[in-house]
Amino acid sequence: MSLDGYIAGVNDAMERLFAWMFAGNTDVTVTIGEKDLDLKMGEGSAEMYQEAAQGIGAIISGRRMFDVAAAWGGKHPLNVPIVVVTHHPPQEWLDKPDSPFTFVTDGIASAVATAQTIAGDKGIGVGGANVAQQCLKLGLLDEIHVDLVPVLLGDGIRLFDHLDAPIELENTQVLSGTGVTHLTFHVIKSSTR
Repeated sequence: MSLDGYIAGVNDAMERLFAWMFAGNTDVTVTIGEKDLDLKMGEGSAEMYQEAAQGIGAIISGRRMFDVAAAWGGKHPLNVPIVVVTHHPPQEWLDKPDSPFTFVTDGIASAVATAQTIAGDKGIGVGGANVAQQCLKLGLLDEIHVDLVPVLLGDGIRLFDHLDAPIELENTQVLSGTGVTHLTFHVIKSSTR
């Protein structure tokens, strides 16, 4: 996320937000679709990334992110199942029996329940501003992790727009990396949500 709160710039530009993944001296290889991508992160960022990757059993994504990412070439870089919240599942993926994508059409709470079943005792990642905002509004997020990049984009897609009320957070981790600061917050659950 940029310092001014954007997770994508104008026209979904994200290059500046992910530049930290190529600015360090520690090799990390991820697979997107069938293609390996070699990243170079700072040592602390690489350790944090690999630890997070091992702890995630499923990811919830909105349909827009799924489309913008071109379905990650058929396989997310973390190589975990993806639950896509959508009103209209894409037929081309429904016809693939070994697809890592599950499409949920009956709302975010159902998507979270589906992801929990898939993930088992592992964590669930949430990707995309709209999906994260819906989860926050319903009290379904336990933790927020932000990779804060020192850039001001000025316009684009904000991560924390459209929240109805203040949401209290507790800072649980700050890690300074090469070109990024990793922030982790515990979401304090309110009995009013």
